[in-house]
Amino acid sequence: MSRNAIQFQKGLSLPKFLEKYGTEGACREALFKLRWPEGFRCPECGNDTSCQLKARPLIQCHRCHHQTSLTARTLFENTKLPLTTWFLAIFLLTQSKTGLSAMALGRHLGVSYNTAWLLKHKIMEAMRERDDSKPLTGSVQVDDAFWGGERRGGKRGRGAAGKTPFVAAVACSADGRPLALRMTPLAGFRSDSVDRWARQHLSAEADVTSDGLPCFRAIVEICPHWSIDTGGGPSSVEKQEFTWVNTMLGNVKNAIHGTYHSIAGKHLGRYLGAFAYRFNRRFELDRMVERFAYVACRTAPLPRKFAVMAEIHT
Repeated sequence: MSRNAIQFQKGLSLPKFLEKYGTEGACREALFKLRWPEGFRCPECGNDTSCQLKARPLIQCHRCHHQTSLTARTLFENTKLPLTTWFLAIFLLTQSKTGLSAMALGRHLGVSYNTAWLLKHKIMEAMRERDDSKPLTGSVQVDDAFWGGERRGGKRGRGAAGKTPFVAAVACSADGRPLALRMTPLAGFRSDSVDRWARQHLSAEADVTSDGLPCFRAIVEICPHWSIDTGGGPSSVEKQEFTWVNTMLGNVKNAIHGTYHSIAGKHLGRYLGAFAYRFNRRFELDRMVERFAYVACRTAPLPRKFAVMAEIHT
């Protein structure tokens, strides 16, 4: 029986990871090369000559004398954690197919739950922002979904309290294979929300297929859109036109239920974004740490107050 090439790819082993990023010096050197691949450039004046201060870990520009650190203006800014801890967290969160809880992450890293939670959410936010900057194109399957269940004694169905609506989209190749996944919480399934989502996440070259939910008609203002009435009920998920988006919805819900005790609706977007980020880069597991570190160098810092506050849904 043949093996699935993607499922059985090697990825980045722990010994190989430790060989590349096992010391603070190795992490700093890797981060420097990822941030300034052509050599240091002053963030203030663009000058390319500098010196390393002896008293503090700062780089000083020879022209304007601006002092900056390796982690300034990046996801790592003002961190009190060693870079080895950051890189190990990145390794664990990118190599795990279903994700890792903050409790488990803290045990692996040897840090408190609160520290692990904040570290994890900073990484997940960077993952989500990276994918949000790349609109989907080609043949795209779109469907509506909800996270959360009915509360005891409450209303059932779409209007039930405690449910967070989100839209799932899968871009497919010409031969029908899934290429890219996007899942985004919405304020509600209304035309204005779907219109804002489509303008950010769909390119004009996309060819979208959705079910008959009226709000999806707003997509036609952005790109070609085809609506198919699925009829509702269990048989609606068997439609061939929605094979991959329904498969991804099932996979992500199973992964979240199997990994986490609970997820607050206000943070759902980060969990969905992290799942999509890993899926979209599943062909290059061995380069995931390096690729994310490159992104982290170009991601604005995320202060704790913004990490814990409610997210703004589309």
